[in-house]
Amino acid sequence: MQDLTQLVAAAKKDDELALSGLLKQLESPIRAFFISRIGRRMDVDDLVQNTLLRVHRGIKDLKDDTRLKAFAMKGALYELHDFYRGRYTTKEILYDAHEPPEVADHLSQPADRLDVELALSSLSPKAREIIELREYGYKYEEIADMIGSTEAAIKMQVKRAFERMRDALSVFLIWISVPILFPEG
Repeated sequence: MQDLTQLVAAAKKDDELALSGLLKQLESPIRAFFISRIGRRMDVDDLVQNTLLRVHRGIKDLKDDTRLKAFAMKGALYELHDFYRGRYTTKEILYDAHEPPEVADHLSQPADRLDVELALSSLSPKAREIIELREYGYKYEEIADMIGSTEAAIKMQVKRAFERMRDALSVFLIWISVPILFPEG
């Protein structure tokens, strides 16, 4: 156990070799955790990678170096919750940045594209500000401090804002598809 604690301390000081060793040690129990819950599916690899990424990004926030495995398993649990709630997506771009995928012909006209500004305009000024701060990369806790609210309230505002935007975009999609369904003439 002492050896693991020393590795964690070294990883927190940006020792890449120590961090790599820790992540390798964590991979097997995290993989077993996901396999026992969702079986051997392609999603397991993505869930494991995203959990290890969580650990990599958050290792400096670990207060008790002896609790690394608990820290990693909590991250795995969050990934699993997102997966079960249907909010799980892979976090990597699957195309070459120099050759982006071609835009489908039916979305090539500017009038046929989703109008995100229209959806954002359906929000209250406070909700729009929260969504914009999230887009800039601020964490819920930071937004709550800026606005003078609680983290839970901010999360609920984001959820409701996305629901309102989804509804606004749905109406927009129906509106632009009406000419297709009922052509003039």
